[in-house]
Amino acid sequence: MARYLLDTNIVLFSLFSPKELERKVDDLLADYGDVFYVSTVSVQEIIHLYKRNKIKTTWKKPDDILPDIETNFEILPVKKEHLITYSRLSTPNAHNDPNDHIIISQAITERMILISSDQQFEHYITQKLDFIFNSR
Repeated sequence: MARYLLDTNIVLFSLFSPKELERKVDDLLADYGDVFYVSTVSVQEIIHLYKRNKIKTTWKKPDDILPDIETNFEILPVKKEHLITYSRLSTPNAHNDPNDHIIISQAITERMILISSDQQFEHYITQKLDFIFNSR
């Protein structure tokens, strides 16, 4: 059984735009023997995007978001250990997203495979990030 941490974009693609997922990622998500996690940071980002009308979904109100995510994925809260990894994470100048840095830190700390469509995440492989890139 493998454990995967899904970046915000992968969560949204899997729920609303599956055509944006590469076949290998779609096949992984269809494997019921694996466990898929979503960071509380991603949940916060999704709620924020929804409230700003930045994403197209079938949700009728913000209260619909969390139950839908929990139906499909496990929620991974940010823990002290993740923040310790975050404090030690070396970040390239071109990648300034603190939300991404926390998600990356969670994946490194928990030894999970991170799936994202953000190519910037490749910079963290040398820091023990196990990463699958979803080119769209």
